Amino acid sequence: MNGLTEKDQQLLIKKGITEAMLNAQVAQFKQGVPPIQLYKAAVLDDGIIPFSKEEAAKYAAIYQKRKKGNTIVKFVPASGAATRMFKSLFAFRDGFEPDRESFVAYMQRTGNKEVKAFFEGLERFAFYPILKAVIDKNHPDFSSLNEDIQKHIIINTLLNEDGLNYGNMPKGLLPFHKHSEKIATPFEEHFREAVLYASDDEIANLHFTITEQHTDAFYKELNHIKPILEERYNIQFNVSFSYQKPSTDTVSVTEENEFFRDEEGNLLFRPAGHGALLSNLNDIDADIIFIKNIDNVVVKKYTDETVFYKEALAGKLCEVQDEIFKILHRIDNNKVKKKEVKHILDFLKEININVPDYLYKFRRQYALEFIKEQLNRPIRVCGMVKNEGEPGGGPFWIRETDGSYSLQIIESAQVNMGDAKQKEIFSQATHFNPVDLVCGTKNYKGESFELPNYVDHEQAFITSKTYMGKPLKALELPGLWNGSMANWITLFVEVPIITFNPVKVVNDLLKKTHQG
Repeated sequence: MNGLTEKDQQLLIKKGITEAMLNAQVAQFKQGVPPIQLYKAAVLDDGIIPFSKEEAAKYAAIYQKRKKGNTIVKFVPASGAATRMFKSLFAFRDGFEPDRESFVAYMQRTGNKEVKAFFEGLERFAFYPILKAVIDKNHPDFSSLNEDIQKHIIINTLLNEDGLNYGNMPKGLLPFHKHSEKIATPFEEHFREAVLYASDDEIANLHFTITEQHTDAFYKELNHIKPILEERYNIQFNVSFSYQKPSTDTVSVTEENEFFRDEEGNLLFRPAGHGALLSNLNDIDADIIFIKNIDNVVVKKYTDETVFYKEALAGKLCEVQDEIFKILHRIDNNKVKKKEVKHILDFLKEININVPDYLYKFRRQYALEFIKEQLNRPIRVCGMVKNEGEPGGGPFWIRETDGSYSLQIIESAQVNMGDAKQKEIFSQATHFNPVDLVCGTKNYKGESFELPNYVDHEQAFITSKTYMGKPLKALELPGLWNGSMANWITLFVEVPIITFNPVKVVNDLLKKTHQG
C-alpha cells in the first residue's frame, strides 16, 4: 500500500477519519466482503408476523395510549437528488433533435416508452401549472410551434438550469401532489403524516438528513410551510436537519487495491451509501423513532391506511419493549425464579432470537446472563409488503459464522448469485422491505444505545465505479436497514402494499396514490 503524504494526513484530520479507520477500509478491499449465507426466505408465520385487521387495531390502540409522555421523532432520509427520477427524460433531452427527426421516429429508434407516457400524462402532474407558466413566459409563441419542438421545449424547461432545474433539485422539494389548488412537496407531506402518527398532539419532531448544498432550499421551504401548517393543525413542529458526516466517507482504491488518487494527487473519498446515516440516527434522542424515505408519501385520500399501519407497527414495538424491559429489571433485582427461565427463553424464540437447546439445561445464572445479553439491544419493527416485482431488499433467515441464525433484510448484491442454491433461496422471498421502520434505541434504564456497536461490518458492499474514465473500487458501509442494524432485535410485520408508494421515476407520480 502506498504511504500517506502530509497532504493525505491533513485531509484525514479534516474529515475526522483516523489512520486506523483508513487501514480497516483498505483491509476490507483486500479481503473482499464474504457473501451472505441465506438459510431460507422469511415468510408469513416464519419470520414475518401476519396482522389481521383486529390485531392491527389492537396494536394501534396500544401506541395511541403510549404517545403521551414519550419523545417521538420522524426520521426521514432526504438527501437524494431527483436526477435518477428523470433518467428517461434526460435521455430524451440529450438524444432528440426536433429539426432532424420526428418524435415518432425517435420513439421507433430508442423505444423510450417512459417519455411517451410522460407526455400522455403531462397535465396530470402537480408541477404542470408551474411548468406551463414558465413556458408561457419564455416562449410566447409556444402554441404556434410544431409538436416536436414543443416537446423539446417542455423537457428543457423542466430539467435545465435556465428553466425549473428539477433534474438537479433534491427529490424532497419537487411538487409531488395537488390537493385541490394547493401543490405539496414530499417534504411537506411528511409534516402532515407526523401530525397524524408521530406527535404527542402538542409537538411533532421531524429530522431530515439532507445534502449540504440543498440546505438553503430546505430552509426556504420550511419557513414557508411551517407557520401555515402549525396554524392549520394547531401543533408545534420541531424540525432539525443533518448531513452525512465526512467521517463516514470511505476511500477509493484501484483494482490492485492501491490508493486511488485524483488528478491533483489527492486521496479520493466517496459518500458511503445510506449506511453512513447510522451516525445521524445515533444522534437522535427519542423513545420511538419512525424511519421512512422522503419519496414514500401519498395524497390525503390514501393517508388513513398508511397511518393506521404505522401506529400498529409502533404498538407492536411498545408491547415487545415492555416485556423485554420487565424481564431485564427482574434480572437486575434477582427476581427471576428457576422455573421462569424456560418461559423467558421461549419468549426469546418468539422475537426471533436464536436460542441453543442446551441453554434450557444450563444453570439459572448462566441462562440469565445469555438472556440479558440478548435482550439488552436496540429493537426494530419493520413493515414488509408483498413482493410485486419492485427492486429492494427482502427478509431472510441467514446463517451466521458461529452457526446460529438471524433475521435480516438482504439485498441481491449481498448474495452469491453464482451459487444455484443461494440464488434459489433468494428467489423464494415473498415480501420486501419498503423502508418502513419503527425503532426503539433506548435501553431499559432509559439510556441511548451506542448504535455503531450493533453493526455487522461484514455486510459492507464493494462496488465498481469510474472516475474521470478510470476504474476504481468503492466501499459502501453496511446499509442502514441492512448490516447497520444486523445485531438489533428484529421483528418483521406484514403491511398492505398501499402503504408503499415510492417515486423512483417521474411517471410514478401518475399512480392513483399520488393523484388527488
